[in-house]
Amino acid sequence: MNSSAKQKYWRYPVVDLPDRQWPSRILTQAPVWCSVDLRDGNQALAVPMNIEQKLEMFEMLVGVGLKEIEVGFPSASQIEFDFLRRLIDEDLIPDDVRVQVLVQAKEPLIDKTVQSLKGCRQCIIHLYNSTNPAQREIVFGKSKEEILQIAVTGTQWVKERLSLLKGTEVTFQYSPESFSLTEPEFALEVCEAVKEVWSPNPEKPIILNLPATVEVATPNVHADQIEWFCRHLKNRRDTIVSLHTHNDRGTGTAATELGLLAGADRVEGTLFGNGERTGNLDLIIVALNLYSQGIEPGLDFSDLPRLREIYERCTRMQVPDRHPYSGDLVFTAFSGSHQDAINKGFKHYDQKSTQDPKWDVPYLPIDPQDIGRRYDAIIRINSQSGKGGVAHVLERDYGYELPKSMHAEIGQVINQIADSSGAEVSGNQLLETFKSEYVNRTHPFSLGSFVADTEVSAQGGQAAHCRAEVIMQNQTHAIEGYGNGPIDAFYHAIQELLESTPAENCKLVHYSQHSFGTGAKAIAVAYIQIEFQDGKKWFGVGEDTNIGVASIRAFVSALNRTLA
Repeated sequence: MNSSAKQKYWRYPVVDLPDRQWPSRILTQAPVWCSVDLRDGNQALAVPMNIEQKLEMFEMLVGVGLKEIEVGFPSASQIEFDFLRRLIDEDLIPDDVRVQVLVQAKEPLIDKTVQSLKGCRQCIIHLYNSTNPAQREIVFGKSKEEILQIAVTGTQWVKERLSLLKGTEVTFQYSPESFSLTEPEFALEVCEAVKEVWSPNPEKPIILNLPATVEVATPNVHADQIEWFCRHLKNRRDTIVSLHTHNDRGTGTAATELGLLAGADRVEGTLFGNGERTGNLDLIIVALNLYSQGIEPGLDFSDLPRLREIYERCTRMQVPDRHPYSGDLVFTAFSGSHQDAINKGFKHYDQKSTQDPKWDVPYLPIDPQDIGRRYDAIIRINSQSGKGGVAHVLERDYGYELPKSMHAEIGQVINQIADSSGAEVSGNQLLETFKSEYVNRTHPFSLGSFVADTEVSAQGGQAAHCRAEVIMQNQTHAIEGYGNGPIDAFYHAIQELLESTPAENCKLVHYSQHSFGTGAKAIAVAYIQIEFQDGKKWFGVGEDTNIGVASIRAFVSALNRTLA
């Protein structure tokens, strides 16, 4: 990097606004939304969309609930012109949707734009010209007065041609391009001059769009610019102040939200943030940020995966894995502590949601289900995962309700696999490992058969009695024993085979069970933990259609894990 930053770059000047009000305000309602996917987004594609792709995108934007959609630059491209004509001629624009068209302040372009709009029920004609010093001096070589006159003359040309659009309700929008780089006083002067020509009123307001065409300062500076503009603008009630932020500094969302606090009414952007350089504002992020604060955004993102599929297919762009709300990994937790917290949060929410529906699951700002995301992507297992995440996946995906005291043990088993491979452990790998480690242990013992009953002694007491066949080193051993229950009876029955092994003396410290399915197809699952004289504890898991046999299989599994 160049070490002379102080000589090459300079801090963008701040706005003198010591009594700024936006920091103490809160957002209480959604802005007016306008999609520029089909124009600003489309111009940034290596391969722009064809008409059929633009039609599919337009239908998607309408389905989301957008009422203002910038459909193109019809005076600059025949495809853009033909697309707009198809929307109008085939009556594809709903009555409550206004299409927006962009045009420079040049008379031939305005003529062609008006021609493209004939027959449209309602539209927004969006006129712009550059106003910032670099554009004025380097690109156009014009003075402030000349730049102001371009805006005024362009507005006059549009107004003079309204008679050619009889039956069309026209709203006028003006953008001082690169507002964020323009002196606030000059941007205001140009906008006031445009307003004077157009003569808006509160019933038919003008839209003044204030683009951060290039993001050059921190979001608070942008907010100061917007508040200063709104406070100094004459007849504020006849103007809709609109934001159009880009993401050059990575803070487009913050700049937009602070700009709304500063007094803006409307927001332009694209779905998934497509646009020049680092992209436009992502409307989905701002809308769902509002949604997460209990504010209805007025847009429907309940099937976000479908919207993403259409977007990626039509634009050939890919949504990054970590893109807020939309990326593959944003509702995924690899960290063990995060997984455990999410698991507990879901259980807590399920228990209390009927009385109190407020969402409070840790690490998840919104319920993924609200936007069509699936819970099966929330927990992922790798070397960073912990005991809670492994247990949660086994319960959520496969129905195993592991006892709490088993979570750490299974977590260590899985983490060793993840550490050795250096990769994520899939759900199938997790299940296979769990089965081989805890359920399907047949060495050195395997259970051939087991029968238990109750016998009454001469003194009138009762004792559990069992007969079993145990296979050890390819030999079948018939064993029999008594105890205070079937498991205890089996333990006493197998004692002779356990002599001189680490499992010779042990005690049962945990037992739990549940079932899969119902009726004749139900499978019982038993969890047993045994402890030995040296303090070590081992879990085993057993499955069978008979809960008694499942319990003995779990006990045998624990013994086998001890002796492995």
